[in-house]
Amino acid sequence: MGSFFGQSGDLFDFKDLSGNFAVGDIFLTLVSSFVLGMLIAYTYRATHKGVSYSQSFVQTLVILAMVVSVVMLVIGSNLARAFSLVGALSVVRFRNAVKETRDVGFVFFTMIIGIAAGTRFYVLAAVAATSICLVILIMVKFNFFALHNVSQILKIQVANDAHIDNMFDDLFLKYTKESDLISIDTVRSGTLTELIYSVVIKKEAQRQEFINAVRERSGNERVSLITGYDTTDL
Repeated sequence: MGSFFGQSGDLFDFKDLSGNFAVGDIFLTLVSSFVLGMLIAYTYRATHKGVSYSQSFVQTLVILAMVVSVVMLVIGSNLARAFSLVGALSVVRFRNAVKETRDVGFVFFTMIIGIAAGTRFYVLAAVAATSICLVILIMVKFNFFALHNVSQILKIQVANDAHIDNMFDDLFLKYTKESDLISIDTVRSGTLTELIYSVVIKKEAQRQEFINAVRERSGNERVSLITGYDTTDL
């Protein structure tokens, strides 16, 4: 019966498993991970391009930084806890596909800052988060690594009996720097043929003139020019 009691005579002997950190450490870890997570989230919002902006994803970045920091507090230097948490987290499945590699980078960025805050490297976490966010803002501001000749997708529908070989060659030579045939497919239950090209237009001012010329050549069938697909997640 005495085995159920601690040395103080209590019914159960509860042991404090907080280990080497105090309440102040918990508070500082959570606050620092929240602040740095907010910094990363605002950087993501300020530099996002495209039409698929997700508010829930940005909020998740902040939550992820705080959760990871708590996980690191729980693990501490205990190897057994680390393996236990890896096993527990392995059952988590993410159903939403990440549309941009940039989003994956921000997820890893947030996790690393959370790890640094959770292991109480507060100065390292703050300096790293601020520096990396500044680099991201500079790259977006000055448009680093952008291509000057941006290709566009041109979709042309023609009649099935049209001679598509060299049909638009003279127009491509006049209006574009580059043109490559990507695919040929049938549309409208096989009544029309759709040609898809990748083109680089010489002068943006001639874009409408180019589309009109292609439409006239195709017999006034549908012509679509998709611009900005390199920076827009469709």
